[in-house]
Amino acid sequence: MKSLVLFIAFSGSLIVTQYSFVAQLSPASAVSEAPTGFDDQTIDPAFVPQATHDADKTFFEEVENVDKDGLGPLYNAQSCRECHQNPTSGGSSQVAERRAGHRGPNGQFVSANVPVNDGQQVIVGRTLINDRAICPNAANPDIQLQEHMPDAEKIRTNRLSLNLLGDGLIEAVADQTLEDLARNECRTSKGKICGQALAVPIVEAKGKTGIGRFGWKDQHASLLSFAGDAYLNEMGVTNTLFPDEVTTLCNPKTVTEPNSQPDPKDGLEDIDHFARFIRASKAPSRDDELAATDAAKRGEKLFEKIGCGICHVATLETAKAGTSINGGKFTVPDALGSKQFHPYSDFLLHDVGTGDGIAVSVVEHYRMSRQVAELIASPTYSAKAVDDMVNCENFSFKAIQDAANKLRTPPLWGLRTHARLMHDGESLTLDDAILRHKGEAAEVTEKFKRLSNKEKPDLLTFLNSL
Repeated sequence: MKSLVLFIAFSGSLIVTQYSFVAQLSPASAVSEAPTGFDDQTIDPAFVPQATHDADKTFFEEVENVDKDGLGPLYNAQSCRECHQNPTSGGSSQVAERRAGHRGPNGQFVSANVPVNDGQQVIVGRTLINDRAICPNAANPDIQLQEHMPDAEKIRTNRLSLNLLGDGLIEAVADQTLEDLARNECRTSKGKICGQALAVPIVEAKGKTGIGRFGWKDQHASLLSFAGDAYLNEMGVTNTLFPDEVTTLCNPKTVTEPNSQPDPKDGLEDIDHFARFIRASKAPSRDDELAATDAAKRGEKLFEKIGCGICHVATLETAKAGTSINGGKFTVPDALGSKQFHPYSDFLLHDVGTGDGIAVSVVEHYRMSRQVAELIASPTYSAKAVDDMVNCENFSFKAIQDAANKLRTPPLWGLRTHARLMHDGESLTLDDAILRHKGEAAEVTEKFKRLSNKEKPDLLTFLNSL
C-alpha cells in the first residue's frame, strides 16, 4: 500500500543482458501486449465482464461501518479507496501508515509492543501502529484504545500507499522468472547488485509459499492474501483468511466473527471481490504525447545507459494461461496469460540505503499465533525455531530478517501520478529521490550526478512520461 520510489542501480552493460533475458522467455508470436489505461474498464470482458468489474469496484469503494461491517476496533481507513484512489480507484495516494519495532536480545528485529487502554493490554506481533480506533465511544467511554508510538520502539518509519492497478499482471509472473532475475543480476554485476527473491506464505494455501511481490517488503505473492491482510490490519475487518481481531476491546456484539461472511448467493466474500477487482484492472498507461517527444526518447536511452534499468526492468512477461499459482489456489486466465507489460521493476528486494530496518511480521501478515511473536522476542530465539512454527515449505525466517533494510523495487509505471516519492514520501522531486540512493544504487547515482545540463532534463522528461 504505498508510493513509488526511484530506484537506481549500477552499470549500463547489464541492462541489455537482463532485458533480453526477460523478453526472450517466450516466442514473440505467443505473447501479446497487456492493455493499459486509467479508464476503469476491465482488462478483458471475457475474464471479468464490465458489469461485474463495476460491482467489484463498488465493494472496493464501500465505506465500512462499525456496527454493521465490523470496522475496527483498530484501523487506518474506512475503505480500500481511501488509500488507493489517485487518479482512480486502485491507484495510489498520499496516505501513509506508521510502522515500528526494536532489536531483540540476540539482535533480531522484533515487532512493536504497543500498550493500549492505559497499559491494561499490549498489542504484540505487529509492526503496524494504527492511526484510528473506534473508542472511547458512547458504549465504552472509559476505554482508551488509540495506539501511540511507544518511546521504546526506536526503529520507525512511514510507508506510503502503493498503486494496485496492474497487479493482476504482476501476480501472474512466474516465481521462476523473479528467481532467475535475482540470480542474473547478482552474477552479471559480480555481486554488486543482488535482488532478493523472498519466499512468503500463501495464506489461502496452508503450508505453501510463493515469491513475494506485493507490499514494500514483498510480503505477499497472492492478491487474495494481500486483500485479506489489508482488510484486517488496515480496516479492522476480520475475514476467512484473517479471522481473529487484533483486539476485542470495544468490539461490537452486533457483528459476526469473522466480520466478513461469504454471500450465500455466490459464495464470495469481500476479499474475493477486492482481489478480482485488482486482477481485472488495467495497468497504468503512459503519457503518450510526452513519451513521443525527442527529449523523452533521449531520456529513455540515458535511463538504460546509466543503469537504472537493472532493477527497474522495463518489460516482463506473465506465465502462460492455465498455469497454476498461489499454491494451486488460482489459475492464470487467458486475460493475464502470456502478456508482455512494462512496470519498470524487478519486484525484488534491494538495499539502496533507504531501508527502514523493519522486517516483515509473520504474525501480522501470515495469521500466526501470539506464541510465534513471543518466540521471536525471547532470549532463546532462533530462526530455525520460527521456521518450525510457521511450517511452510521453502520459508526462511532468516531471509525475512536479512531483508530488514531492503525494499521492493517499486514499479515506475504511473510515476507521473505521484506527488510524494520513496517509501516514506519524504522526497518531493525526482531529483531528490534519485540522490537519496546509496548501497547497491551508489554507482548509478554517481552517474546521474555526472549527466550534463542537457542530459538530466531529458532523463526527467522520460520519467515524467511514465
